[in-house]
Amino acid sequence: MPLQGFFEMFIPTKRYSSALQSWTSEGTPKVSLDAAGLVALADLEVIAQRTAYTGTSALLDTLVLCPGLHRQQTAPDLNGGEYPAVAAMTSGYVFRVENPATVLYLKKVGKTGCLTTLHVTRQIPPSRTSSVFSKFFTHQNAVPLQTASYLTAPCLTIVVMVLLILSEDWWGVFVICALIFVRFCNVIVLRRRAEVGWKGASEPGVKGDLLALLSQDRWVRIKGDVDDLKAVTSGQWLRDMTFVERSVTACSTVLVYLDAALASNMKQTGKVMLIILLILSSGLLAIANEKTDHLQMYGRIIKADEGSPKQYGRRLELAEELVKETGRTDWAVRLGLINGSPEKGPIIA
Repeated sequence: MPLQGFFEMFIPTKRYSSALQSWTSEGTPKVSLDAAGLVALADLEVIAQRTAYTGTSALLDTLVLCPGLHRQQTAPDLNGGEYPAVAAMTSGYVFRVENPATVLYLKKVGKTGCLTTLHVTRQIPPSRTSSVFSKFFTHQNAVPLQTASYLTAPCLTIVVMVLLILSEDWWGVFVICALIFVRFCNVIVLRRRAEVGWKGASEPGVKGDLLALLSQDRWVRIKGDVDDLKAVTSGQWLRDMTFVERSVTACSTVLVYLDAALASNMKQTGKVMLIILLILSSGLLAIANEKTDHLQMYGRIIKADEGSPKQYGRRLELAEELVKETGRTDWAVRLGLINGSPEKGPIIA
């Protein structure tokens, strides 16, 4: 059965097709939109941010088309090169947060002059159904508004695709399909890269308490089991790409630029719908990112305590309070929060 005949069974396609053509010839201004495809090349970070906050990429992401979709693999660069010093207040060791996604989240929840307290917990082992569902949609750190905003984006893509088919804009259908294919390639590559790697020696049952010093005097305290803390702070988040993965990513990037050029062949209504789709999807994903207050990473959830953050007049007040609570000063000396003798260790180990 032809595709047009299939839609005719459910939707009066001829009526909608004629309406769209009439709108094209009469309702739209005589404005050239030949460069409409260039909108997809805008260097936005909403897709990369979504990747960082969820720790991976779900298959439903392939239908979320936003400007900058070809830059998903640059998600580890969102921390701006910042790897903050962090002290284990239970042992005195000082190291750095090596996970750029965690750093991005710490920068989001941190506030200048305040101590933000976070807890790391292990997710409940998913059932078979939940495990399959999570491959399509990352729901473990979802909240209602965030979920609604995110799920609206793929629905927009489907609606635009149907409208392009009804108007018989086959160039438009090809352009959208090409963008979906690019997203699919990046999602598969990123899911392969987001495998759990080296996280240090396991310390089951041991509790940890970390203090991270971020730029702009933002202080973050992270509590949880040591193994969970290691999972979200140490090692490598996304492993380096293999030759095949780099090749797939490079080809998909070239396809986005080619797609932007071919978009000039779309009908006027198709170009308008493409621009609206890209802009609305990026706005919806930006809302979803803003409303994501939990970080998901390797089966763990990081979330802020209620009533956090707590403001301090000076860093010394923070240091004195935590030293009194932990009963040791070595970590504070090594972080440079208080003065101490050189024998107690360097400022940063």
